Amino acid sequence: MAEICAHITGTVWKIEVKLGAKVEPGDVIAILESMKMEMPVETEVGGTVTEIKVVEGQSIAEGAIIAVVE
Repeated sequence: MAEICAHITGTVWKIEVKLGAKVEPGDVIAILESMKMEMPVETEVGGTVTEIKVVEGQSIAEGAIIAVVE
C-alpha cells in the first residue's frame, strides 16, 4: 500500500483517476493549484487506486494524503 501525498499546499484543481483505476509509476493522480500554478501529483508506484481522500476544490496542506494505491 502506498499513500500518494501532496508535495505543496494548495487546492485540488482536478482528480485525474477514479477508484479502481490501474496506475503505473509516473501517472498523474491529481493536479493541485498553488500560487496560480498547476502542479501535477504523480504516483511513484504501480497498482490499483483503492481510496481517494480529497475532492476537487478542497484546500489541502503539504503532506496531505490524496489517494491510496495498492
